[in-house]
Amino acid sequence: MSTRPASATRRWLVRWLYAAAGAHLLVGLVLTWLGDAALFEPYHRSIEAAFWGAAVPEPARAEQIWWIALFGATLQSYAVSFIALVYLGHTSARPAAWGGLIASIVLWAPQDMWVSLQRGIVSHLWVDSIALLVLLPPLFWLYRHDSRAR
Repeated sequence: MSTRPASATRRWLVRWLYAAAGAHLLVGLVLTWLGDAALFEPYHRSIEAAFWGAAVPEPARAEQIWWIALFGATLQSYAVSFIALVYLGHTSARPAAWGGLIASIVLWAPQDMWVSLQRGIVSHLWVDSIALLVLLPPLFWLYRHDSRAR
C-alpha cells in the first residue's frame, strides 16, 4: 500500500473522530441543559416504566432529569478528553493515543450494555452498538497504521 492513500485515509479517519468527539460534546450539552425537553419524553417514560412500572412517583421525573444532566456533564468531560487524545494521536502519530481511546470504549460499552439490559433499556444497547461500530474500526485502523509507521 502506498503512503499517499494511507495518508488520505488517516486524515479522513482523524476528521471522523474529531466529528464524533464534537457530537459527544454536543449531546452532553443537550442532556445537561435540555434533558427535560419534550423531545426526550418517550425516553423518560421508558426509563420510568423500567424502574416504576405504572406507579411512577411524582419526584421520579425530577430525579431522572437530574441524573441525565449529570451524565451530560460527564459526557462533556469525556468529549474534551476524546478531542485531546485525537489531537495527540494525530499530531504525534503515537499508537498509544488510539489505544487509550480503544481501551476506554471497550471498558465502557459492555458495562453500559449490561447495566442497561438488566433493566430492559434496549435503546442503550442500540446507541452503544452504533458507537462501537462507528468508533472502533477507525481507531483500530489508526492504531495499526501508526504502529507500522513506527
